[in-house]
Amino acid sequence: MNATQAWHSVLGQLQMEMPKASFDTWVRDTRPLSYENNTLTVGVQNAYARDWLESRLASTVSRLLVGILNSNVAVNFVVSQGDETETVETEAAAPVQSEAYEPRPRSVSLNPRYTFETYVVGAGNRLAHAACQAVAEKPARAYNPLFLYGGVGLGKTHLLHAIGNSCYARGLNVLYVSSEEFTNDLINAIRTHTTQAFREKYRSADVLLIDDIQFIAGKESTQEEFFHTFNTLHGQDKQIIVSSDRPPKALSTLEERLRSRFEWGLAADIQPPDLETRLAILRAKAERTGRFISDEILDSIAQRVQSNIRELEGALNRIVAFADLSGSALTPSLVDVALADLLPQRQNILPLKIVELVAREWQTSVEALMGRDRSQKIAEPRQVAMYLMRKETDASLPQIGEVLGGRDHTTVMYAIDKITNELATKRELEKRVRNVREQLYGQLVAA
Repeated sequence: MNATQAWHSVLGQLQMEMPKASFDTWVRDTRPLSYENNTLTVGVQNAYARDWLESRLASTVSRLLVGILNSNVAVNFVVSQGDETETVETEAAAPVQSEAYEPRPRSVSLNPRYTFETYVVGAGNRLAHAACQAVAEKPARAYNPLFLYGGVGLGKTHLLHAIGNSCYARGLNVLYVSSEEFTNDLINAIRTHTTQAFREKYRSADVLLIDDIQFIAGKESTQEEFFHTFNTLHGQDKQIIVSSDRPPKALSTLEERLRSRFEWGLAADIQPPDLETRLAILRAKAERTGRFISDEILDSIAQRVQSNIRELEGALNRIVAFADLSGSALTPSLVDVALADLLPQRQNILPLKIVELVAREWQTSVEALMGRDRSQKIAEPRQVAMYLMRKETDASLPQIGEVLGGRDHTTVMYAIDKITNELATKRELEKRVRNVREQLYGQLVAA
């Protein structure tokens, strides 16, 4: 196995395990350099990234490599820029302890891969995307502050970086940090008596982007400092963009004065991607890898991984790595094997359980779905049940028809084709099918 295969497999695992902001900031831009004598050498962009990886992630990477390579492997992080490589062994490395306040370089702060051009727009994120473009084009004139909110892994960080990269390209002073980094910077500034330098750094920005603002809740000193930073920037017509996992009013443990300020501008939410958007995301990701991956495989992933973009991309990385490491061809059946420990096994899913969950979602009865009623009110959930039984179980077409009142296999085939086509265009139907799947998987995991 070569370095690229080993490291790509590690990346797939880390993307599933790490917070998105941390993965994008510290891990995404790493690259494998060599694997020999049981040592994997990984190139990073600068000393900041090297020190962070050595102090916080080396043990995790070693654990993952044991599972991938079935042997103990040393990890060697090196600063690699072009032909210049500075080598530092992981075992001998120690975290850098800076006694003075030191701003981070832009190469660590903004990910150049995260642009508006690489962001896949769908029904669930269209408003947020448009708002971010408006802010990037006219900072402090469109929506100030801009508050993005949505669940984990839905693309908030990508949009923040896209705004930052767009503004930076036009010569603006852009500062992107997570709320954790803002807090740590403040603590370090207080410890080293450099609070004035801290304030100059944050209050001199033309565009301030803070990710996961909800984590400053309950931290009085951090909230106090951010409150005054917000007021200073807003008063100087500087742009402020923050992200959160929930809307301002739902941040109950955040000070009221901050919540009210977040509502001065625009709050735009990001919803989980529908099937069409998930497929588009996977196609874009596949193109970036330079690998040909059939639509059948991408559809299989999109149908089964529905929660967020991070898990979608992580699943694709994992499948590609699994194929490379095992020497297997990229086939739809490989999806089940590669994601076996992440998704419920098909044989554990009982067809009748699907019928029960569909009946509950459509607020009807199992008896009605098994009966002869052909009205749209009953026909649609019955067809959805047929579709899900085909996708999520090993039941044959005749067996599916038998579960639903002894229907002919051609009726089942028609239902499966009909729902497959409608899922690509009917967002409400796709949402309800996703709800059923989430309940189905949740019950299996709980069991």
